[in-house]
Amino acid sequence: MSKKIVFPHTIVIIIFIMIGLILLTWILPAGEFEKQLVNGRKVIVPGTYHQVSGSPQGLGSMLTAPIKGFIEAAQVIGFCLIVGGAFGMLARTKAIPAALNRLLERGKDNPRLNSIIVPIVMVFFSLAGATFGMSESTLVFVMITIPLAIALGYDSIVGISMSFMAAGVGFAAAITNPFNIGVAHGIAELPLFSGWEFRVLIWTVLTSIAIFFVMRYAKRIKRNIQISSVYEIDRDRSVEISEDSSIKIFDIRQKIIIGLLFISLILLVYGANQWKWFINEISALFIALGVLSAVVYRLKTRDAVDAFINGAKDMVTAGLIIGMSRGLLVIASQGKIIDTILFSVSGLGKSLPPELSVQVIFIFQSLFTFLVPSGSGQAALTVPIVAPLSDLLEVGRQTAVTAFHLGDGLFSMLVPTSGVTMGVLSIAKIPYTTWVKWFIRLLLILFGVSMILLVFALYYFGK
Repeated sequence: MSKKIVFPHTIVIIIFIMIGLILLTWILPAGEFEKQLVNGRKVIVPGTYHQVSGSPQGLGSMLTAPIKGFIEAAQVIGFCLIVGGAFGMLARTKAIPAALNRLLERGKDNPRLNSIIVPIVMVFFSLAGATFGMSESTLVFVMITIPLAIALGYDSIVGISMSFMAAGVGFAAAITNPFNIGVAHGIAELPLFSGWEFRVLIWTVLTSIAIFFVMRYAKRIKRNIQISSVYEIDRDRSVEISEDSSIKIFDIRQKIIIGLLFISLILLVYGANQWKWFINEISALFIALGVLSAVVYRLKTRDAVDAFINGAKDMVTAGLIIGMSRGLLVIASQGKIIDTILFSVSGLGKSLPPELSVQVIFIFQSLFTFLVPSGSGQAALTVPIVAPLSDLLEVGRQTAVTAFHLGDGLFSMLVPTSGVTMGVLSIAKIPYTTWVKWFIRLLLILFGVSMILLVFALYYFGK
């Protein structure tokens, strides 16, 4: 009998990456660009790179990086705990499983309804990512889409693909995403959201590929759930959902709670898009949802508090992983190697034709996401260099910005330095290595298609 391969825990993987970054601070020369404030953001001044005194990191940095990462990611970690607590109160009412059971009962009479639920949900989240940059909010939605996927006979990988991955694909297409294309256009001195027509084409192509890939996988899983790489992980969830399926009553109080949930989600989408809501406002929204759900369901105060605490407890691992992944960026910043990497790669495409130069920019932006997994953060660091460089390479600024948002958006769903990615996987209880093995095939397809689209962009936008 062959031994089952046991992959290391996500935190162990982060520690090994941390050691690798520390070694790089001893190997790479320290360097910095001068920076200036543009619209409240620090951006690099091209041509100002200079080497500075080395700052190699050691054991002390490794031991302090996690707490520094916690400090820098405190808002996101607090968001996870609070929203987890709010969903704990919501879960105590059994409103979501009761609503799912009603939906599945209707699906038995109309099988076509079940077959279109996943694509419809993915289109919604992809649009949310493309238009107003949904990212951190997916930490909330995976707690809904995972049980929905399992109830439909799929697995938790389908569950996070419906929300997190779909939103990530939309984020990469960036039709009017203020966090990547908005910032990049401002820095590159291009009209805000210009070229949106071509990005609608990008969104359509990438989202269609993602839906086809997920549905193909979902059909295989439905035929034989045991082939799922997360079958063992999902068994406990399946038991819980099976137990909840005995709840045939979907009473008026639960219907009101589901109504409140939908109102909250609509407010979240509208508030993020129109009122510029972010983590603080979204946290407040879900606290209100939890409290109102407890009041409507007439939970005793003690039961409501216990539900909140238990829900927050479920998010502790996610908080730990988010804090530690942010600690990786602390080490790279303290070691002063980020600007050095940026400077070294910025001149690679100078001797290549534009069709290849744009691919160099795309690959560079993709790999740089490992160091800066924030769309707006990467724009502030790289676009000031890439924009003038694209003029010299005859690539065109609009095409260079397209390479930026595609590389950043797609790769951010894979890198272990992304707090959102690691947080979602922790909530789903999916090991990082399991996600990589599943997602890498889709990522390679999306990468290949993106490279083709970038060649079309060269001729669409002009040089």
